[in-house]
Amino acid sequence: MQKTGAWLFRNALEALGVRHTFGIPGVHTTEIYDELNMSNQIRPMLVTHEGGASFMADAVSRTSEQIGVLVVVPAAGLTHAMSGIGEAFLDGIPMLVVSGGVRTDTGHKYQLHDMDMQALMAPLTKKTFKVESHDQVMPIIFEAYETAMTGEPGPVYVELPVNIQFTKGKISEIPEPKPLTLCKKALPDGAIKDAAELLLNARQPGLFLGWGAMAARDSAVAIADSINAPVATSLQGLAAFPHDHPMHVGMGYGPAAVPAAEAAFADCDVLLAVGVRFGEIATGSFSLPVPEKIIHVDINPEALGANYTAEIAIEADAKPALDALADVLSKSKGREDTNNVANLIVQNKTDYLTEWLDHDSGNKVNPGVFFSSLDKALNDDAIVLTDDGNHTFLAAELMPIRGKRHFISPTDFNCMGYCVPAAIAAKLENREKQVVGIVGDGAFLMTAMEILTATSDSLGVVYFVFSDGELSQIAQAQDVPYSRKICTVLPTLKYAPFAESVGAAYVNIATNNYAELGIIQAINLASKGQPVVVEVNIDYDKKTRFTKGALKANLDRFDFATKMRFIGRALLRKITG
Repeated sequence: MQKTGAWLFRNALEALGVRHTFGIPGVHTTEIYDELNMSNQIRPMLVTHEGGASFMADAVSRTSEQIGVLVVVPAAGLTHAMSGIGEAFLDGIPMLVVSGGVRTDTGHKYQLHDMDMQALMAPLTKKTFKVESHDQVMPIIFEAYETAMTGEPGPVYVELPVNIQFTKGKISEIPEPKPLTLCKKALPDGAIKDAAELLLNARQPGLFLGWGAMAARDSAVAIADSINAPVATSLQGLAAFPHDHPMHVGMGYGPAAVPAAEAAFADCDVLLAVGVRFGEIATGSFSLPVPEKIIHVDINPEALGANYTAEIAIEADAKPALDALADVLSKSKGREDTNNVANLIVQNKTDYLTEWLDHDSGNKVNPGVFFSSLDKALNDDAIVLTDDGNHTFLAAELMPIRGKRHFISPTDFNCMGYCVPAAIAAKLENREKQVVGIVGDGAFLMTAMEILTATSDSLGVVYFVFSDGELSQIAQAQDVPYSRKICTVLPTLKYAPFAESVGAAYVNIATNNYAELGIIQAINLASKGQPVVVEVNIDYDKKTRFTKGALKANLDRFDFATKMRFIGRALLRKITG
């Protein structure tokens, strides 16, 4: 058979069940886009910037069973997309990154976009491939997909030279992808039994779940019920455990966590940590109180015990490991809640929300009021996204998340600009569900033009823009030690005319009195297939527990002389201005 490389590429994606690709066509991908346009299954989505395309591909993988696919031009398109690729890489999100490549059949140097893309992408991906012949196209796409999806997931890069795309080459067969084997490693002998024994004999066991535990949600619930253990999650893992479970405490469990988490884990001596790497955000800038013994389950052996020594380290996929552990625990008598942790959690949750609602926000919107109103207005299966900023931790502390994979946020790469495009892709793959983005005004400015993509496809996404005129997370971090705000005060954007210019509806929530009505109005407008920009006059005066805890943790790590210098400078500037 004689087939073009572009035809083979399109058929490989179709065989993998891909429904959407994201990118902007260029001279090195026109043949690919022409083929995608002829597909009855795949829709190539035009974006306004390749950075938005990579965030969209990331969100497809996070909120559906599909893999996000990026199709961009080499060099410039690829470098624009690197922010989203890096986010997926550090967060463990599968992504298929495909670019065209310069011609390999002319012998010419200095072609347009001519650079070493393999070297460029190696640090940001699990593996890179360069297609050298037609018979490699489909096998390489299938191998790239398997690499991205198995083990610890992540992005994989494929370079498809333009001359292979448009010329025909001889192939012997049209291959089919092999079924994925998501967990190839057997559970270590005796480790599950030892872990169960450690948990059952603990004074107060606890669970700490990350994104890697998402597929093991049911088993995590069963384990928590068996041993009456409080359950904390990382930011990325917020949806790995149901918020309305009596043992759910929220994000983290140390001094940078909400009071329910700090109190419930105060006496924790055995911690079952699953699919979490104890990174900086997950640990409140490494301020977690380390329990006497940690049982660490992760598919990546390099993560096991990397920051905190593990008593038992289990290299395994979370689902089979927790399924096996839940099964062993189900055959025991379990463990009673002798410490009355469930009542402690519910009381602390109630008190913390009351503390926020009682905070005087003046003529601005109280975050407690906003999130209480949003929770009331949304369906249980709504998908909530955040960006990177102060709003992220407000949402983590105040917004109940009930559904699996129903909360997504940039985490370890911590890239601003994520929310606007990611919400578009989440809605694209989940049209029947409400999709709302909570985004700071600084992050909104980075990718707001991508709303045009939502408008062109009639995607009813609601963007709640927390507008305070600052890069608030950094401004707060500057204000404490420096008593200054350097390059964190934003220029003014007029949201109403901007929304009109990109085809979105506009709603203004100026004070608490407009919160409930404004949220309902925005959701109703979005239900008709129009994106909505909601300007929220948010009050950031009260700091989150995460912000206070992380700032204190970093200050405490300074040596005495540096600490005194920072404190002295801050006091002097407070007095003198």
